[in-house]
Amino acid sequence: MQSLVILGATGSIGASTLSVVEHNPEQYQVYALVANTNVDKMVSLCEQHLPPVAHMVDKVAAMALAQRIAHLPTQVTSGADELEALVMSDAVDTVMAAIVGAAGMQPTLAAVKAGKRVLLANKEALVMSGRLFIDAVAQYGATLLPVDSEHNAIYQCLSTAAQETLGKCDLTASGISKILLTGSGGPFLSADINSLADVTPAQAIKHPNWSMGPKISVDSATMMNKGLEYIEARWLFNASAEQIQVVIHPQSVIHSMVQYCDGSVLAQLGNPDMRTPIAHCMAYPTRIRSGVEPLDFFKVGQLSFFEPDFNRFPCLALAMEASRLGQEATTVVNAANEVAVAAFLAGKIRYTDIVRVNEYCLNNVPQSPLDSITDILALDEMSRRYASKRLLGLN
Repeated sequence: MQSLVILGATGSIGASTLSVVEHNPEQYQVYALVANTNVDKMVSLCEQHLPPVAHMVDKVAAMALAQRIAHLPTQVTSGADELEALVMSDAVDTVMAAIVGAAGMQPTLAAVKAGKRVLLANKEALVMSGRLFIDAVAQYGATLLPVDSEHNAIYQCLSTAAQETLGKCDLTASGISKILLTGSGGPFLSADINSLADVTPAQAIKHPNWSMGPKISVDSATMMNKGLEYIEARWLFNASAEQIQVVIHPQSVIHSMVQYCDGSVLAQLGNPDMRTPIAHCMAYPTRIRSGVEPLDFFKVGQLSFFEPDFNRFPCLALAMEASRLGQEATTVVNAANEVAVAAFLAGKIRYTDIVRVNEYCLNNVPQSPLDSITDILALDEMSRRYASKRLLGLN
C-alpha cells in the first residue's frame, strides 16, 4: 500500500487525487493533507480520510484547524521546516505536488531530495528551477512522473527508454521529431479581440472543458498556462524549441501527441478529467481505476486543430520567448504573472493588462545566472516587486 502526501489537498488536483484513492482503497493510504488557509475544507477532508497528519501553511489556520479536529487522531502542523520534514518522512512513499505557484517549489524539491515518488502537478518547480530540479531528480534517485494532462499524455506516448530517462532523454535517438502540445484555447478562442479588455474575472475562469482553480483558469484563458507547459516540456523531455509545437485543439479530447521520424503520430485521448493522468502516475507502470468514463467516440463528433494566434494570446508568445532566453527569464515571467493574475482576479487591472505586467518585468528586471534555490527565490521576490510597481502605473 502506498502512503501519500497531497500538497494542495483543497484544490482541484487534490480533490481528483482523493477521488482516485477512494476508487482504490486497498492500494493507497492518505498519510498527510497539506493546504494553505482553507480550514473548512480541511476539516471535511480530515473527517473523511482521517490522515495521521494535516499541515496548514498559514499558522493561524493551523491553530483553527487543530481546535476543530481535536476529536480526530490527526496531528496538525505548520511551518516551512515542518512541511519539508513531512514530505521527507520515511512514512511517505509518494508526494502529489499540487500547490499552485512558486509556493510549491521548495516542498516539491524537498521530496525529490528525499528520493520520493513525486507526482508533479506544480509547473513552477520546473519553470523556476529547471536544470537544478532535473539534476536533483537524477542525483537523489527520485521518481518523477508528470501529472499535467498534456505532459502525462506525452509521457504515455514515449518509448520506455525515454520514460526512464525523463529530463535527460534523447528525443532524436528515440526517433522523435516533434512533441505536439495541445491546448483548448480557453473561453475566448473565438471572441472579438477588441472585446478582451472588458473581460471579467467570472468570464475568464469559466473554462469550456476543464474544472480548475481560478488562477490556472485565467492562465488557460490567456494561454500563459500553455506557455508555462511549453517551458515545463522543454525540461521534462530535454527538448529544443524546434522539437515542440503548440496546437490549439478546442475539444480537449487529444491531450497531446508525439510525432516520430517515420511519420507516425501517437496520441493520448480521453475525457477531460484530471483523474486519468493522476491515476496513471499513481500506479505507473500498471493501470488502476480512475473513476473516469471511457471516451465515447460516437459522441465526440469532430476534432479540430488550429495554429495559435499570438495577437490573441500574447502571453503564450511571451512565455515561449522567455523559454528561449533561459531559466532566469522564465522565473521572472512566472512571478510577474502570479502578481498580475491575482490583481486581475481582485478587479484591480484589466484582463489585457496581464501581459503588460509580464512584458514589463521580462524587459526590466535585472537578471544574473541562477546557481541555487536561494538565487531563484531572490529573483522571484524582485520580480514580484517590479510587477507590483507596474500595477501602480495601470491604476
